[in-house]
Amino acid sequence: MSDVLLEVRNLVKHFQVSGGLFGGRRGLVRAVDNVSFSIRRGETLGLVGESGCGKTTTGRCVLQLERPTSGEVLFEGRDLTKVGASELRAIRRHIQVIFQDPYSSLNPRMTVGQIIAEPLAVHGIVKSAGARRDRARELLTHVGLLPQHAGRYPHQLSGGQRQRVGVARALALEPKLIICDEPVSALDVSIQAQIINLLEDLQSQFDLTYLFIAHDLAVVRHISDRIAVMYLGKIVELADRKTLYDDPLHPYTRALLSAVPIPDPQLEATRERMVLRGEVPSPLNPPSGCVFHPRCPIAVDRCKHDVPALRVLRDGLSVGLVRQARNIGVPAAHLGMIRFTTFRQQDFGVLSNCAHARHAVADRIIRRFIRHVLRIQWALPADADRFHADRVHSLRRCIALTGCP
Repeated sequence: MSDVLLEVRNLVKHFQVSGGLFGGRRGLVRAVDNVSFSIRRGETLGLVGESGCGKTTTGRCVLQLERPTSGEVLFEGRDLTKVGASELRAIRRHIQVIFQDPYSSLNPRMTVGQIIAEPLAVHGIVKSAGARRDRARELLTHVGLLPQHAGRYPHQLSGGQRQRVGVARALALEPKLIICDEPVSALDVSIQAQIINLLEDLQSQFDLTYLFIAHDLAVVRHISDRIAVMYLGKIVELADRKTLYDDPLHPYTRALLSAVPIPDPQLEATRERMVLRGEVPSPLNPPSGCVFHPRCPIAVDRCKHDVPALRVLRDGLSVGLVRQARNIGVPAAHLGMIRFTTFRQQDFGVLSNCAHARHAVADRIIRRFIRHVLRIQWALPADADRFHADRVHSLRRCIALTGCP
């Protein structure tokens, strides 16, 4: 059995826009444009980006609620874009969704128990009505609700309780993949934490796989194993969680991360913000070449004509850039040529009003120091990552870093 549960290849979804007196075609909205990614079993892939970038449309195309214009959606090796309606219904038992708005996604005329039991009846999994009621109550306990909630209607529940009902309904068919379409964006912060912890517990308990769509970077960082960043219908960067947050390469990813508030008033007031110029272009008339080039701080003339492909730079990291800037934690213009000398038993201080610049200087000191010593002592290449861990560790013991109080 393959380790990859879902693979999306060159997914494209365009919407026709019509208008005028005779309803003629005015253009195409390029909601999703050549998107590719894969999700392994038991993994959580986060899909982030601004509103309108195509995140939800991508999830709906995976579910086949929207038929793609072109591309492939492979679930356990089967292309969902080519299967018939009856076959697709059988496959949908293994792919479920948690919608963004729990109130509008629940039938107000049905009780909670009926809502959870309905998919069991549709797919013929549980034949007896009594057994379906028992199963609904069992699922309610799994998501932290009482069995008595089965007799209530959606309007009698709080927002967090309604979202738990949505989670229970998604679990009813024992799926392998759940598309979480911004499942906590409509909830209070305290309730968000409860739902996220619930999703993590259920993932470990039932061996679930998530495609987690959100625009809250803090939530995505908490729950995701890998993260894909979308901009104007395209994935611009795809990396594991630690790499993306510690060492982002694409300027758009850096701008998103710089907009996340830091829960420290002093750092928040002094840190450098990367503010993008201009507005997000319309998907009706996207820019030629790289769609990000009108707002990109490192754009060159080639960016106006060349469409960057998502290139694999190293294991677990892919980025779509025509021109790659060397990442040092802040834009290159914010760190110039820095030279200094330190002596034994003397303190050396680095003062800056930019926290990212201070951390970047400290990071470079460690990396340069280790590589310099390795070249002198062992005359080996200047790539410290290739050397045995104990050698690098013995050198790092010579340097101690102290964080901010």
